[in-house]
Amino acid sequence: MQISQEEGHVSGAPTLTDLRSIAFPEEFGLAARNAVVTCLRIAPSEKVTLITDETTSSIAAALAQELDVLGCRWNGFVLEDIAERPLTAMPAEVLSDMETSQVSIFAVQVQPNELRSRMQMTDVVNRRHMRHAHMVNITPEVMLQGMRADFNAVDRLSQLVLDKVRAASYVHATTPAGTDIRAELNPHYKWFKTSGIISPEKWGNLPGGECFTAPGEVNGVFVVDGVVGDFLCARYGILSETPLTINISRNRITEVRCSNKELEREFWAYTHTDENSDRVGEFAIGTNIGVSHVIGNILQDEKFPGIHIAFGDPYGNHTGAPWKSTTHIDVVGLSFNIWLGGSEGEEQIMREGKFLIEA
Repeated sequence: MQISQEEGHVSGAPTLTDLRSIAFPEEFGLAARNAVVTCLRIAPSEKVTLITDETTSSIAAALAQELDVLGCRWNGFVLEDIAERPLTAMPAEVLSDMETSQVSIFAVQVQPNELRSRMQMTDVVNRRHMRHAHMVNITPEVMLQGMRADFNAVDRLSQLVLDKVRAASYVHATTPAGTDIRAELNPHYKWFKTSGIISPEKWGNLPGGECFTAPGEVNGVFVVDGVVGDFLCARYGILSETPLTINISRNRITEVRCSNKELEREFWAYTHTDENSDRVGEFAIGTNIGVSHVIGNILQDEKFPGIHIAFGDPYGNHTGAPWKSTTHIDVVGLSFNIWLGGSEGEEQIMREGKFLIEA
């Protein structure tokens, strides 16, 4: 139910969750301040819609405190107060409140089959050009690591990487685990950075830190010794002991191998849900230099410095890729060597997981 922070009281008939009454670790403070001040750059004159759930309420409470310190108006919603989970649709109270806000924050542990509700929310964000922080499946561990990064430094690095990849015609990448891929880049597909600095032009995930596009064509072998995304991430965790090897030819998966046969079967099934589920839809370079290691949470791990790719939907509304898929699953490798190639030759920008360029 809505917590009417503008009026200083709780509105509505049922018992409501007051985010101001929820305790949270003091260590969350820097991460919450990063989100409110550095990433979203909220002004005291603006209004914010803060959306959370019972599981994530302590993180939302830290965000709420920073909004109070800033002195802006805000309304907070704990989803279980106003709707049954999993959500069949985003509650009308939330969507209505967003219509009068300049900023929204979504800090929630998502449940199966809730994609439609999130799309309803982001439809409002896109139509109204709101600054929106998408903190899906945010955890205390992420608050104490990736969200404590210097996002201004991450943004400077991301911009430098963005300038270089936009001028490149291909990316070649290897890892000690056996990855050896070459991605031909399509000049008609756009590159984006989601560095954590959020603007009205492009809402983003927090923590941020990546540059991504839809590739023209990927060929080679990608060894996943980091993590796989979606629901498989929580199920199988970090794959350093049981890496998943993916053979890719002309942008399609041709073979998957793993000593964990259950993971092998589940990954193969997921990436063959529809006709494009096995197609490389995203090619990305992680740029969050505040992240030192993978933790088994794709929200943060895909921002780990290196390369991650995703099979399935290419985010065509952003990248310009003309095809679609009902699925999208990321895979993350470790300790990358990365070369960018173009008309002026080849440049190595990463060695053993460390950037060789400085912003």
